[in-house]
Amino acid sequence: MTIKLRSLRLPDDYEAIAELLNTVWSEPSTAESLREADEKLYEVGHTWFDENGLLAGYDRERQVAVTEQGEIAGYVWSWRAPWTEPGYLCNTLVVAEEYRNRGIGKLLLRHTVDWASKLGAVALIAEVWDDHQAAIAFAGQRGFIIERHAFQSLLKLDGNQPQRLDAMLEGFIEPKEIRFLTLADEPGEESELKLYQLYKESLIDIPGFLGDVPELGEWRKWYLKVDGYAPERVIIAADGDRFVGITNVLHNPQTNGMYHEYTGVSRDYRGRGIAFALKVKAVQLAMNSKAAYLRTDNDSTNAPILKINRRLGYTPLRGSYRIIAQLRHVQERLGTSII
Repeated sequence: MTIKLRSLRLPDDYEAIAELLNTVWSEPSTAESLREADEKLYEVGHTWFDENGLLAGYDRERQVAVTEQGEIAGYVWSWRAPWTEPGYLCNTLVVAEEYRNRGIGKLLLRHTVDWASKLGAVALIAEVWDDHQAAIAFAGQRGFIIERHAFQSLLKLDGNQPQRLDAMLEGFIEPKEIRFLTLADEPGEESELKLYQLYKESLIDIPGFLGDVPELGEWRKWYLKVDGYAPERVIIAADGDRFVGITNVLHNPQTNGMYHEYTGVSRDYRGRGIAFALKVKAVQLAMNSKAAYLRTDNDSTNAPILKINRRLGYTPLRGSYRIIAQLRHVQERLGTSII
């Protein structure tokens, strides 16, 4: 079997890439959602080296592996944004199940390493499911090490949920002097700016957070108004005019499921039950919307949020490892490794 790499042909490749990504992503994508994400991107090719000699700026590279018949058997996407950790490139590499163990993953990775080397990157970062032993072994043999562990949690919503939630909330009192609203209640530039300041404060406290907080316009595109966003699903905790807590709940029409994109609370308001109240209101929102489930991802060391999830009845699912490799180590391994 002959496999060749080529650049993307868009929009023709969107459908096949979405199908491939859906074999590994927990929330399904579509050709349309991939196209919309591309429309948010910068023009490619604007990198430099910072004061420490590390790669900064933004760029991306994408390739597909195709068979002689033109079928897409694999895909790799390597990128960095202006807020990505200096020196790092983020990566997604997927090979169709029926084409695995034929050298396609190595071919795609070698292309990525060559591109990363030309840019001057020093490290590669990716994610792999913690129960995908073949993928973990593939990465480990090529110099990647496990750096963080995150867990998925799922709350299935059914007819018994209101009763179960009432039982869980017995004795719970909402934080005093805190009002809860949505971005639809107070829309506009001022509210979004207050949310941005809240994100800037709380994002960097997430265990394992890397890089910088994006500037306002990019934050809007990649953190707030992402696929599945609606202002009525951005739940806010406020003390007077100050926004002190946020949970952004996204809706996926393909599955009729909802996903916690982010939950954060200002440092000086933590320990007062605000995060729990926000999570409760997200569950109530999902129930009122007749969603099939709520899903979230949390770092394994984020004990306060994991405790809240357990209290609300979330079931732990498989997790994911964040894996990191020094570029020179991958280059060394690719020179001798055989699939």
